[in-house]
Amino acid sequence: MGNSNSNTTPTPHHRHEDSVFGMRSLERHRDVGAYALGVLDEAEAFRFEDHLMECPQCAAHVSEFRPATRQLMLYRHATPRSVHPFAAPGPRLMDKLLSEVATRHRAGRRRWLYAVAAAVVLAVGGPSIAMVTSHGSGSQTAAVASTDAQTGVWAKVTTADRIWGSQVEVEVKDSGGPRPCQLVAIGKDGSQQTVTSWMVPAHDGEATTLQGGAALKSDEISRFEVRTADGKHLVTVTPH
Repeated sequence: MGNSNSNTTPTPHHRHEDSVFGMRSLERHRDVGAYALGVLDEAEAFRFEDHLMECPQCAAHVSEFRPATRQLMLYRHATPRSVHPFAAPGPRLMDKLLSEVATRHRAGRRRWLYAVAAAVVLAVGGPSIAMVTSHGSGSQTAAVASTDAQTGVWAKVTTADRIWGSQVEVEVKDSGGPRPCQLVAIGKDGSQQTVTSWMVPAHDGEATTLQGGAALKSDEISRFEVRTADGKHLVTVTPH
């Protein structure tokens, strides 16, 4: 008599609270990529930081995004003030980018984090630096080369469509260094996007290979141009 049963069945109210708590916790786990890349608003970032203090798993995932974060920092410092970026990536694109990382969580994780940084940069627009990118299976590639008769600069451009635009590899032979150069993708609509940039060593002439990307699909690109940093044209490569 008088003994209370300590193993009482949870009431519907308690079950509802547990369910809501579980859903919120799951949402916080999903925010790890957005938090690491700095795309959460101030209030969401504050709530996630509270969660981060109690979740070692998310803390570890944030650390894994540091290479991608460093790539974005390099992009920000490398972008000239004269370059006007396109609109920031919307929620749908950001969700796609982060889900791509999640689906490839086990294979090539570090390489894919670099790819996410590239995709974010390309979604915003403007120049990018050469970086490691992902090679998806089943995608077609196209390569074309050209030599400018006046400058003597030779370039070969290889493109492959990706979910975020085009992955681009450029191989250049230029004996006119030292000088900073860049590869520019020119769209059929007249838009221009800097794919990658590099420094040509003095009296070099050896082939230099770099990778970058453009937010345009390959069939939206009219031509590629190799230019010096001050805009001098060196060679044009036109896809077939």
